[in-house]
Amino acid sequence: MNKYDAVVIGAGSTGVPIALALAEAGEHVLVIDKHASVGQGENKHAIGGVRATHSDRAKIVTALRSLEIVSTWRQLYGDNIEWVEGGYLFVVYREEDAKTLKSLFPLQKSYGLHIDWIDKESVKEKVPGINDNGLLGGIFSPHDGNMSPLLLLNGYARRCLAQGVEFRFKESVTGINRDRDNKSVSGVKTNKAEYSTDIVINAAGASIREIGAMVDIDLPVQPDSHEAAVTEPVKPFFNPMVVDIRPEEGSKSYYFYQNALGQIIFCITPSPPILGTDIRSTSQFLPQIAKRMINLLPRLKYINVRRTWRGLYPMSPDGQPLVGEAKKLSGFIIAGGMCGQGLMLGPGIGELVGRYVTNKLTLQDLHVLDGFSLERDFGKVEVLK
Repeated sequence: MNKYDAVVIGAGSTGVPIALALAEAGEHVLVIDKHASVGQGENKHAIGGVRATHSDRAKIVTALRSLEIVSTWRQLYGDNIEWVEGGYLFVVYREEDAKTLKSLFPLQKSYGLHIDWIDKESVKEKVPGINDNGLLGGIFSPHDGNMSPLLLLNGYARRCLAQGVEFRFKESVTGINRDRDNKSVSGVKTNKAEYSTDIVINAAGASIREIGAMVDIDLPVQPDSHEAAVTEPVKPFFNPMVVDIRPEEGSKSYYFYQNALGQIIFCITPSPPILGTDIRSTSQFLPQIAKRMINLLPRLKYINVRRTWRGLYPMSPDGQPLVGEAKKLSGFIIAGGMCGQGLMLGPGIGELVGRYVTNKLTLQDLHVLDGFSLERDFGKVEVLK
């Protein structure tokens, strides 16, 4: 039986960064995934936005580190991940939204976020042609941005291979081995082999709850589906990720941006949530979001949509990730429930879990882990989840 210092379940936005952090610390790491290559689960459904403008300190700290990693990736490693520092712009048409978003400033600015209110004219400069009827202004965070999820994760994978990380693709986990007292993990079973290890990291995305059930741990994560689309490339005419949090029948917020290639990528938050694991595209999505987007930015009506797709958001009850070691089973570490934000949190969480496993946690890490704790009160829902 092959022996590893750690086995990571899931080669996605969280699992691969964890594997790299462990390998760079000198650990012998195996990554197992049921798909054919890295990023073939929900990573390939991500639209590519990365922001630190959250309403919870654990998420802010984690996303700030992720932003630092992705914004310097090309400079440090030479890979063009199509990073664009276009910022996030929450457009505001209602006084109650202005009040809610502004109320988050003290927390956000205490962690060094460059975020502020901009007036109506400044919004119109950043998004030429935006509907200014009733527009009050917006909340703008200039250092957020967007990139290619596939290019980033492939960059991570190449670095993992260079550090000696082993990958087993098209291999499904069927069980977690435990010691005789059932107090510690001792290995992983798959449909093809068994692997010995004292550390198993459950970073299985939408399947995280299924993996937890193998060791009788109920993880409160329920996937729901979101649809997205991409247009033909056109000449760049706006930079930020535009977010409209006004609800309408059948949906909450929607958001869109123009990427490094000139394509406009957009997504919507269904209301009520569409629970389950169905990722088939629907006929309702495009008419629904197109109406909202064209009303906000009329010039979009002239651009052709190339493709739509549907992916899963593994949701926790409060919109926060679940990160930490299970109290009832030593060596079983959870890193999931990213609530559709695995791309923007994964790089930071990868390093955090790496420090946890190698006993190098900082005081700030302890505060972050407290916010992501499996034993926390799930009743407090994050405002900007």
